Amino acid sequence: MKKLVIVESPSKSKTIGKYLGKEYNVVSSKGHIRDLAIRGKDGLGVDIENDFAPVYEISKDKKDTVKELQAQAAKSSAVYLATDPDREGEAISWHLAQELGLDESAADRVTFHEITKNAVIEAFEHPRAIDMDLVHSQETRRILDRIIGFKLSKLLNNKIKSKSAGRVQSVALKLIVEREKEIAAFIPQEYWTIDAKFKKDGTEFSAALAKVDGAKADLHSEEEAMAVYNRCQGDFTVSEIRTARRKRNPLPPFITSTLQQEASTKLSFSAKRTMSVAQRLYEGIDIGSGQEGLITYMRTDSTRLSDVFIRSARDVITETCGKDYLGFYRVRNDAGSQDAHEAIRPTSLENTPEKIKGYLTSEQYRLYKMIYARALASLMSAAQYDSTTAVLSQNGCDFNAQGSTLVFDGFLKVYGDYDSSKDVLLPKLDEGEQMTAEELKANQHFTEPPARYTEARLIKTLEEDGIGRPSTYAMIIDTIQQRGYVTLEKATEKSRTKVFRPTEQGVLTTEKLDEFFDQIINVDYTAKMEEKLDSIAEGSAMESSVLHDFYNRFQPLLEKAYEGMEKIQPEKVGETCPECGGDLVYRNGKYGKFISCANFPKCRYTRQIEKDGKEKPEPAGKMCPRCGHELLKRRSRYGTYFLGCSDFPRCNYMESLTGEEIVPKKTAGKSTARKTTRRRSS
Repeated sequence: MKKLVIVESPSKSKTIGKYLGKEYNVVSSKGHIRDLAIRGKDGLGVDIENDFAPVYEISKDKKDTVKELQAQAAKSSAVYLATDPDREGEAISWHLAQELGLDESAADRVTFHEITKNAVIEAFEHPRAIDMDLVHSQETRRILDRIIGFKLSKLLNNKIKSKSAGRVQSVALKLIVEREKEIAAFIPQEYWTIDAKFKKDGTEFSAALAKVDGAKADLHSEEEAMAVYNRCQGDFTVSEIRTARRKRNPLPPFITSTLQQEASTKLSFSAKRTMSVAQRLYEGIDIGSGQEGLITYMRTDSTRLSDVFIRSARDVITETCGKDYLGFYRVRNDAGSQDAHEAIRPTSLENTPEKIKGYLTSEQYRLYKMIYARALASLMSAAQYDSTTAVLSQNGCDFNAQGSTLVFDGFLKVYGDYDSSKDVLLPKLDEGEQMTAEELKANQHFTEPPARYTEARLIKTLEEDGIGRPSTYAMIIDTIQQRGYVTLEKATEKSRTKVFRPTEQGVLTTEKLDEFFDQIINVDYTAKMEEKLDSIAEGSAMESSVLHDFYNRFQPLLEKAYEGMEKIQPEKVGETCPECGGDLVYRNGKYGKFISCANFPKCRYTRQIEKDGKEKPEPAGKMCPRCGHELLKRRSRYGTYFLGCSDFPRCNYMESLTGEEIVPKKTAGKSTARKTTRRRSS
């Protein structure tokens, strides 16, 4: 009889099966097999009155999977649970043990942080029991999210037609809305700078006004600026030259949040895409010798590296770069990090990005290359720069010119592709030297409002504030977009950077949550809840205690909101529905506002709102001869008018204002294309 090993994903089962051999049968549960039921009081799947006892049921799409796993387990000599090494993976193992009738205290739980032969074999030599503290922590999180998700979402949907709320997603939305309000309330302040350009030995350089009469330059009006400008006529004197050797230490290896941030800014990957590609690299890819895991577990908040990897990396650095490039091992974990796993790193430095490029997709190669470079660079020496500051003075006004030259690349030898710093050259200057400005300008500026959140900036803020966990950031960002609360669009028309902007519904949702649930939907409370969940995982807090504390605060707020929150009626368009005669109203959807019938769901008529700059279609007083719907007078992109069916795109009938049917060129050309094909085939 074979030994059964259960993992989450089919690709992971292939990789592990290769290492374990024929004695083992490695199969996949395809993720979670159970979840909280959606029956019982309020459909929560949680018996609140019975100490928050959860009620689980097998997911509909996993019933066949569970039956197959039960059959496999029955004919196996042993069963090992090898799901991911985190709370979610621990919970999946516990659910599997429950459904397969396994002893929870038996040593059948196997964990590894990289899917390599040595790591997998060693893990199976040291199985352990399921860690119920981790299970209870995950279960508490799931119950909290279910209570808030169901009860709060039901309230918001009933009162203001918002689709959902969440313990963490609503705080992320709140950050975006508050930033937008800061921008709207921002009052620009005028200030001025004075810049000079000089040239020596063919090298041009710039200097900026730094001090006036020994005090920091602080100019707030044109009058102040011109007074200083007029003092700066004539030759400048190089009054001081300061030089220093400056060092830049390498960044630590990636953790989940920094990987998402760097992939966003350097590779233009969304957080969701980054995690999807990283998951594939972790689970294993065939690189010519069979499936092999290429990186360590990608859900981690620790920068720790294993001794084995450090020794291997130091050998590679010495061989490829030289001893001068060897640096120091630095662990930079935040106070709240779990340190349960290593940082994200390549499983083997022998698998260089160029060596295995042919086996990877473009996205896999780009992400793997960055992970490889960051891990190796973190153990290298600092980059060194010669930094020069030249002070050029004129009539009590001091201008600073900055120069910086890379003299030793250090870690940038490996990580230089992801570094944007450049040398700024100054010519050789001597103290007391006289120089004439080629150009002198006074420039008006206005202070800028705080920047909107990019994906990277939002993730960094969530991490710094202790909101959620890095493994949840991609899902949070995806959810608030899917719910129609925010859009991710270009910061400016010409910019490639995308930023979050809240929709009207997103602002309304946040305002109502602030009004009635400010005690629990805020940064501080959400961060403290994460700490409580960590305490449960560590065995120093009780699941029921945390849930009771939360619910005793939440339920009175919910009851007050049902009484006090005004129910908002949809805004009427001022037209009748062409299908049932009811009122047409504005509604909010995934892609913003749209128009639908007030009698939904009995009547499902909808239409999109015309984009800005387009004339609103007008009823033409005629019916479509093809389908019977009303014809609307529309303006084409060429400025001409035509009548089109209001049921477009289901009906694409069009006619001119004189009543002649318009046949689109694409439609008219189809029959010609078919005839041509027949002639060729004959």
